[in-house]
Amino acid sequence: MAHIDLGLDERAHPGIVGPMRYRPETARPLNELAETLLRAPHPTLTPGERELIAAYVSGLNECRFCCASHSATAAAQLPAGMGLVDQVRADPETAAITGKLRALLRIAAAVQRSGRDVTAELVDGARRAGATDLEIHDTVLIAAAFCMFNRYVDGLGTLAPDDPAGYEISARRIVRHGYRPA
Repeated sequence: MAHIDLGLDERAHPGIVGPMRYRPETARPLNELAETLLRAPHPTLTPGERELIAAYVSGLNECRFCCASHSATAAAQLPAGMGLVDQVRADPETAAITGKLRALLRIAAAVQRSGRDVTAELVDGARRAGATDLEIHDTVLIAAAFCMFNRYVDGLGTLAPDDPAGYEISARRIVRHGYRPA
């Protein structure tokens, strides 16, 4: 049960969905931010890769709802599916991903610990692996935003269902329609 009365059935509105329904005026800009970061046209990072960064950071933050949700959404958009998501979450250093994505995930992990943990060496390593300044910028912003989203969900003590089927259904909806409310 959430720490506050959200005025709804949490089983029908788990995780971030409940707080967003509780405060639609704050949900609007948060959904726009997620839409822009994860789904807007990007010259090089696919929506699946951006969702993977969100899932990875959410896993590092131990946010069960966001990790499961964004893992399912990444898997729905990556050719290697959930197998790759699981590899990255377990150990990005040995996962079957590009060196550039691995370097971006190192930056994301640094942001998760503290923005000041993003060092010139990490940025230079990402550049050597082929990352552009736009990719580095967007990785930092995705990681920072998901630290906020994770704390929003967990700070209110919202429900994180155990059944992966619900996350897969939500992922299909997000892939089709995005993060903007219907």
